[in-house]
Amino acid sequence: MPNPPTFSIVTCTWNSAATLADTLASVQAQTCRDLEHIFVDGGSNDATLDTLAAYPGNKRVLRDVRGGIGHAMNRGIAAAGGRYVAHLHSDDYYAGPAALATVRRRIEQAGKGGGPPAWVVGNIQVLREGRLLPPNPMPPFSYRSFAAGRAWVPHPAVFVRRDAFALVGGFDEGLRYAMDIDLWLRLGMVSPPALVDAVLAVFRDHAGSVSSRNRIAARREEFAVRRRHAGKAPLSFGIYCLRYLKRMRALHAQDGQAQA
Repeated sequence: MPNPPTFSIVTCTWNSAATLADTLASVQAQTCRDLEHIFVDGGSNDATLDTLAAYPGNKRVLRDVRGGIGHAMNRGIAAAGGRYVAHLHSDDYYAGPAALATVRRRIEQAGKGGGPPAWVVGNIQVLREGRLLPPNPMPPFSYRSFAAGRAWVPHPAVFVRRDAFALVGGFDEGLRYAMDIDLWLRLGMVSPPALVDAVLAVFRDHAGSVSSRNRIAARREEFAVRRRHAGKAPLSFGIYCLRYLKRMRALHAQDGQAQA
């Protein structure tokens, strides 16, 4: 049997023709070609599937996968054969051709001090209204700092060792917004990530983004998820609660101004 690729890139699509080209081009441009690309499509009726049919390379397309984004991401994980799984949605793209090579070097570096890391986390930039915003600093990760909301884990720059999902499970399909935070909290209890202090991906923030479309509902669900894990770091959860109240007051104020 051939050796598995280092990376399985999972891209969830649904009528994604407007942005998919950037995603595909960024993967095709990678200097590290030790990858497979898995597409999980939710029943597109635009040009998405035609675009995927013409896309070259080591790919697999799962069609007509219903049941929400959490279910789609889990289907991608189940189909993956690579050592590390990354989710690069069809709104997002890798920041440069060396993104995967940078992650592979970090995996090899971390492996010299022990086993391969359970997960690797890099940085992102946000693309908003056609402008790339400066990346946020990457603070050191600890479980307590993440539980307190001080450290952050940007989903498009996360690479999870495939066998780690057997230990912690996949995405909670009952969640709409905070399924990634829930997974990072479970992974963080197993092992801290190996950090890459470099911009690996670009997240496209626009009116159609789930996280942008309903920020208040997303914050409420995040609170419920963090409360679920509060017993593992109760003081950190208390610190997060203070941050949550401040942010919710600001969001409600913005909502009130928008309706005025």
